[in-house]
Amino acid sequence: MEASADGSRGRWALRFLCPKRSLLSPPSASPLRWLIGAPRVLPPFTVAATLRPLHGDHAAPDLPREADEIRGLLPRGFDIVGALLVGGEGSDADASRALELARSLRERLLGAVASHGMVGGCMDAASGEIRFVASESGGTDAVEGVEVVWEDEPGRLLWEKGCLLRSELPLKLPLYVPADEISGIEERFSSLLDSTVAKLRDPHVSYLIEGPVASNESRHSIILHGDDLSFDSHVPGNSRTKECTTSSVSCSGFFPEKRYNLSLTRENADAIEITVLSNRSVGSLKPGTTPVVEYFPAPAPASLRVINLKLDILCYSPIDFPVPVAVSELVIPGLADQLSVMKKIVASEITQQAQLCPYHFIPPGLHIPVTTIYDTRYGEIEEKQSELRKELHIRLGLPLDRPLLRISNALTFGGMEKKMKSTSRNGSSLLRDVHREIPSSGVSGGIMSLIDGSYEYYHYLHGGIDDNGWGCAYRSLQTIVSWYRLQQYSSIDVPSHREIQQVLVEIGDKDPSFIGSREWIGAIELSFVLDKLLGVSCKIINVRSGDELPEKCRELARHFETQGTPVMIGGGVLAYTLLGVDYNEASGDCAFLILDPHYTGTDDLKKIVSGGWCGWKKSVDSKGRSFFLKDKFYNLLLPQRPNMV
Repeated sequence: MEASADGSRGRWALRFLCPKRSLLSPPSASPLRWLIGAPRVLPPFTVAATLRPLHGDHAAPDLPREADEIRGLLPRGFDIVGALLVGGEGSDADASRALELARSLRERLLGAVASHGMVGGCMDAASGEIRFVASESGGTDAVEGVEVVWEDEPGRLLWEKGCLLRSELPLKLPLYVPADEISGIEERFSSLLDSTVAKLRDPHVSYLIEGPVASNESRHSIILHGDDLSFDSHVPGNSRTKECTTSSVSCSGFFPEKRYNLSLTRENADAIEITVLSNRSVGSLKPGTTPVVEYFPAPAPASLRVINLKLDILCYSPIDFPVPVAVSELVIPGLADQLSVMKKIVASEITQQAQLCPYHFIPPGLHIPVTTIYDTRYGEIEEKQSELRKELHIRLGLPLDRPLLRISNALTFGGMEKKMKSTSRNGSSLLRDVHREIPSSGVSGGIMSLIDGSYEYYHYLHGGIDDNGWGCAYRSLQTIVSWYRLQQYSSIDVPSHREIQQVLVEIGDKDPSFIGSREWIGAIELSFVLDKLLGVSCKIINVRSGDELPEKCRELARHFETQGTPVMIGGGVLAYTLLGVDYNEASGDCAFLILDPHYTGTDDLKKIVSGGWCGWKKSVDSKGRSFFLKDKFYNLLLPQRPNMV
C-alpha cells in the first residue's frame, strides 16, 4: 500500500486517532507505546490506539509474551503499525529502535513480515513534539517523516470505513484420557484443539451471516458454505476473492441503511453476526442412502473429560470487503487465535475446569474495541481477576481508580437503537443524562467542568411516592446512587425513601419513629447513607450564604475534573443536584448546572429542559434575581470516587 501522504515519495503524515494526552498519561512502567492501526481499512500510518508493554523493559521487552497477550486482546483487522518511545533523548536512533521493536513484535504476532508501512517514533514528554521514522511496505530503509496530525473526529473515520464482525462458537470437546497416560493429558488437549481449528476450514462447515436488526426488526442474512471461501494465505492488505456465487456481497450490504456512525456503545453495539454451522451430510451421501454411524472402540480403558469452551470474537473489516474474504481472512483466523489463547489458560490447570468467557469492551478514551477472557469461576472480586483487570488498565492506559473493564461494562450486541430511558426496579421509566440537551451556560471565556458518567433523574412524585415538599434531598441521593450503579461501582438497587430512613435509624442517627415520616434530611445524612450502603466517603463544604457559592467554583471544578460525581447542594429547605460548573477564573463569572428534584411533571425531556428543571443557573441572573438564597447557609456534599478497577 502506498504510504505517501501527499503523493510524493519520502513524505509521510503520522495520523493519530487517539488524543496526545493518552500517550503521556497515566504513567506506566515502560515509556514504550505499541501503535495500533488497521492497514486494510485506514490510511497508511494511521494510529487508532496505543498499548503499553507490560513485560520486560523498553530496551528489551519480552516480545513472545507481549505477542501472546496482544493476540487475545486485539480484534483481527487491527495490527501493529509501529512503536513510540515517550521521553528519552529524542534522537533518530531512538525512533529507529522503536521501529525495529515494532517489526519484531508484529512478526511474532501474525507470523509474517508486515506488508504495510510501519513507523518508529520518539516523543518529548515536556513539549509533546514527535520525531519519527517510517518504512514503506516491506522496506527496511527508514525515512525521516515530517508531519503529525491529530484527528478531531476519530470515531467517524473508524466507522465510516470499517465495521465489526462478531462470531460466537460454543464448543463441547471430548477429551479421552487413557488410565495409564495421565501425564500426557496436556499434549492430548493441545492436539484436540489443533484438530478443532482445522475443522473450521472443513468444506462441510457453513457460516450464517446476519446483519444488525433494523428498525422494522428485520435483518439481512445469507449462508456461506466451505466451498465459497478461500483459505489461501494472504498477506494482510493484499486480499483476493475466490470466485463464488456470494463473492459480490460486501459487508455494507448487511446494514439496514447507509450508516456513517455505526453504534458502538455499551448498551448497543452494531456488528455483523457470524454463526458457525456444520452439516456432515452435504456431499457425503448418495441420493437414496441413509446416514451410517461409525464406531471407533477405545484401544484401552480411558476416562472422558468434556472441555466446555465459549469462543466470542470481534473482527474489524472494511465496510466494502466481500463477505467470503472477511470470513476466511478475519473470522476464522480470529477464532483460531482465541482458541490458542484459551489453550494456554486451560492447559495450565487442565484438571480445574476453568470457566472461560470472552468479553468485549470499548472503555472511555479508547476508540477501538478490545477483548479479554475472564475465568468466571470465582466472580469479579476474586484477587486473580482483579490483578488481571489492573494489568489491562495499565496496558490500555486507563485510570486505575474506576471499574471500566468489569463484566457489566461489556459491549451489548443485537439491541435496537440506544434508548434514553432506563427502568427502575418498580417498573417505571427513568430519564438518563438529561443535561446533554442543555444549551450553553452563557459564561464568556469560562472552562466547563462536568459530571463524568451517566445518572438517572429522580424527582418529586416519581415511582408513585408523594414526596412533594419534603423529599428533594432523598431524590438527590437517589440520583447520586444511580451514578454509582451506572459506573459499576455498586450493584445495589437505588434505595427508596423508607430504606434511606431505615439506614439512618440502624446507624443510630435517627430514632425509630423517623421511619415512615416526612422529615427532611440534609448533606450530613446523605453522607451517612452513602458510607453505609456503598462504602463511599464524602467531602462536605460549608458556606454561610448563597452569595458565597461562586467562591467555591474553583474547588467544585476541581471535584468534577478529578472525581466526576454528582454533588448535592442543600440550603434552608431546598436541595439540588449539581452536575457541573462553568467558571472564568480571570473574571470570576460562573454558572452552575443544576438538576432540580422539585419537578413534579411527567418525564418529558423537552418540558424539563424548557422549564429550567435542568439548566445552567447563575448566582445572580441578568435581572438581578438570586438563585441561591442570601440569608441561608448551604452544605455541599461531594461524594468521592472509589479507588478500584
